[in-house]
Amino acid sequence: MLDTYDFEDDIWLCHSFEGECNDFTAFSPAIDTLKEVEAFLATNPSEIVTLILEDYVESPKGLTKVFNASGLMKYWFPMSNMPQNGQDWPLVKDMVANNQRLIVFTTERKKQESEGIAYQWNYMVENMYGDDGMNSGSCPNCAESAALNDKTKSLVLVNYYKSVPIMKSSCEDNSPELLNMLQTCYGAAGNRWANFVAVDFYKRSDGRGAFQAVDRLNGKLLCGCDDVNECALGSLTTCNPVEPIQNSKMAV
Repeated sequence: MLDTYDFEDDIWLCHSFEGECNDFTAFSPAIDTLKEVEAFLATNPSEIVTLILEDYVESPKGLTKVFNASGLMKYWFPMSNMPQNGQDWPLVKDMVANNQRLIVFTTERKKQESEGIAYQWNYMVENMYGDDGMNSGSCPNCAESAALNDKTKSLVLVNYYKSVPIMKSSCEDNSPELLNMLQTCYGAAGNRWANFVAVDFYKRSDGRGAFQAVDRLNGKLLCGCDDVNECALGSLTTCNPVEPIQNSKMAV
């Protein structure tokens, strides 16, 4: 999830406000991070990366130029292959075989026609972010998203982080509370598990934290088990017990 802006005659990553990047909110030129993504995909030929752009770029073909310059276009998953009306996505093995391993979404509708970048809200639902999305037992959609149970959108994103990042409290946030919210949002999304989960300070938790959350989501999505490590080899229905993980407590 990257915030993209016009800044200093280039495209920058910037966490800002009112649609403008400033010296004190700018992070780095987007090309630097995109080249890191390209290096990762080149080194890991079986991996798939999804980029969700909070998009404030107004320069004509600005995003297209920076993606071309980064070398990422050779991995681009074309919008023409994206499922419509909630249909299934291609299998991972087919995406890998075709080397279409980079999926990019933009929050700017017009980029879908002008640059061939998929408009996020045609494909994805998302719960409320910040403090308003952290109320136990509640998982409302954010204002930009369709209702979470709108199954014409095939992907589900769950946010669970405070409006103001606080490193210390993230230890508690990224623990059982996060797992509970994933369960709550599963029900709110029409019994669909999240495909993406967004947290702050992902390495911090009281236990396995965000890593356990991802393992649970992958287990549920792949084989219906509570942890991906329980999925029996070659089976979509059989679960094996997970061995206890020793010394798994992360930094707090």
